[in-house]
Amino acid sequence: MRKSYDTLSGVVRHQMGSDVLSGDLYLFVGKDLRRAKVLYFDGTGLCLFQKRLSTGRFPAPWESGGRAEMTQSELALFLEGSRLVGRQPLSPPALAVQDMFVAPGQFA
Repeated sequence: MRKSYDTLSGVVRHQMGSDVLSGDLYLFVGKDLRRAKVLYFDGTGLCLFQKRLSTGRFPAPWESGGRAEMTQSELALFLEGSRLVGRQPLSPPALAVQDMFVAPGQFA
């Protein structure tokens, strides 16, 4: 957990294949699950927030590949120490374009 802005943005760019300037939040958790860092671009510069737990550990919702996607609400729950994050879906599935249209005669 000694990496800073530039090194973490390099991890996002080269290992994850994402653009750190996209506005997405990137969560990094230490091996001992006691420290977490969140990296994001707020439009004017990179922000790095970190949290170290004095007791307990963060949950590990990611698969063996080491990557998971969360909503901002799920990230907030994760940082608060919720054990439910990643164990069961906390958000509804994303709405697809085809879900917004009604077939003719469906509401007859």
